Amino acid sequence: MSSLNLKPTHKPVKQYYEELENFKKLGVVHETAVKVAFQKLLESCCQQFKWTLVQEYAIKKRKRVDGALVDSYNLARAYWEAKDTKDNLKKEVQKKLAIDYPKDNIIFQQPERAILYQDGKLVMDEDITKPQNLVDVLRQLFEYRPPAIEQWEKAADEFGLRVEEHATALLRLIKEQSQKNKKFIDAFAEFFKLCRQSINPNISEAAVEEMLIQHLLTERIFRNVFNNPDFAQRNIIAVEIEKVINALTSKSFSRSHFLSSLDRFYGAIEETAATIDDFSQKQDFLNKIYERFFQGFSVKVADTHGIVYTPQPIVNFMVKSVENILQREFGKSLVDKGVHILDPFVGTGNFIIRIMREIAEIQKSALPYKYEHELHCNEVMLLPYYIASMNIEHEYFEQAGEYKSFEGICLVDTFEDQNIQQLDLFSPDNMKRVEKQRKSDIFVIIGNPPYNAGQLNENDNNKNRKYTTKDKTGIDDRVSATYAKASKATLKNKLSDPYVKAIRWASDRIKEEGIIAFVTNNSFIEQIAFDGMRQELEKHFDQIYVFDLGGNVRKNPKLSGTTHNVFGIQVGVSVNILVKKQTR
Repeated sequence: MSSLNLKPTHKPVKQYYEELENFKKLGVVHETAVKVAFQKLLESCCQQFKWTLVQEYAIKKRKRVDGALVDSYNLARAYWEAKDTKDNLKKEVQKKLAIDYPKDNIIFQQPERAILYQDGKLVMDEDITKPQNLVDVLRQLFEYRPPAIEQWEKAADEFGLRVEEHATALLRLIKEQSQKNKKFIDAFAEFFKLCRQSINPNISEAAVEEMLIQHLLTERIFRNVFNNPDFAQRNIIAVEIEKVINALTSKSFSRSHFLSSLDRFYGAIEETAATIDDFSQKQDFLNKIYERFFQGFSVKVADTHGIVYTPQPIVNFMVKSVENILQREFGKSLVDKGVHILDPFVGTGNFIIRIMREIAEIQKSALPYKYEHELHCNEVMLLPYYIASMNIEHEYFEQAGEYKSFEGICLVDTFEDQNIQQLDLFSPDNMKRVEKQRKSDIFVIIGNPPYNAGQLNENDNNKNRKYTTKDKTGIDDRVSATYAKASKATLKNKLSDPYVKAIRWASDRIKEEGIIAFVTNNSFIEQIAFDGMRQELEKHFDQIYVFDLGGNVRKNPKLSGTTHNVFGIQVGVSVNILVKKQTR
């Protein structure tokens, strides 16, 4: 177990007391000011554990503590509540505990005193004007591990390895059954055909086998962590996959027996998730599990699709900006009927959820109609599709007080030719959703398109597939006919990056007027290969807002690592808002 390296003589401790002394000389005693000194001390200690101090941290029943110490899995390891010198700290503690504040590793602190509760019990009540007492309290706070967290720490170290082992074993089983189990052979062939019709006409059998494995290994997590026991029966895509799984398990294979050796890991995930009260924080935890799962089992898929989740402040900014521009330029709002909104690369649902909250904040009565008719999203990968479906449906339940299936989400590749008359897209229900979206006049397109920074060679990561058609309407054809054609650059291969295709696709999709808001790689801003793209964007949009967030580690090695990038990646990032008006 990690221990906190902190002594009374260490610089952060000395600085803490010096700052308090300065406040005292200035006569500053109120909580908002004096808590800053302790905040800095906590942040210094967090660095040793690679934790983050999150201020105004949401807890159950819409309450917030002054801070939480959050680890790399978005798990709160400790809580902090600050009070000023004038408060009776003991009484304040009792008030907070009476209204259901956490009792497991929470420190109540004022400049002279700290009270620490762990496992529901008072464990320390110290005069922290004495440096050694301060250090002792902080050590106790940082080194404590609740049983669920301790179990999770042990399990997490092995989880990726065990998942890979089970994935390999499942793949071996699928290969065996595909030779001798006729029921499975027929079911898999039908499912494979559906995948080719819906996701990618060139999808390989290996990719479809991986979808089955992903479903088998994660279905329990979705049922239990999200408290959704009917998940596999209610989700239209899960229903189709279950048909194949049932055929696989029809002969001498028990799903529960096969996965029993993972019970400890599933149990650790479930128990840890149960300690999280706020649903959005539970989502964050599951997203981290998902990221780690992909990194351990499906690195190539993760890299090709650029699985990177958008920081919440950026999502907030983009949604607020879209609402502002709608009002200012079009006299409209996200709540208005007729304003169809699409996230073509929904991931785990962050943008749609934030839009739902914005709609509810502006006019709550508008949400049911928007949810049922005018919110749309696509996802091409199975696990994010599952997570997004449940996240969005849960958000609606939180806002409206009733469960309603979200029919605006499609398991489909956004870049596929929208005019191809495909057959059943996994199921008649999924096909109906895709057709409904195609016929909708989309006014706002928002999201985080997939983007990788270009492959070093043909064998580097997964090659991005080409989208070309005989009539030259595929998205690669459109990029060639516009951005590439207008370019004077000799080397134009960077125009094949998925984010470039996303901007081209969205530009075509909004037709005569609308707004595109994407967070993307920022390489198109200045690089010569994108001169034609810049020219085309200027020609076709009335207003273009580009917020360059920098962070290109490869361009500026002085930045080092990934800490200077909002996504923790090595390529530069920008937020781009494109506005097109009919009156141009």
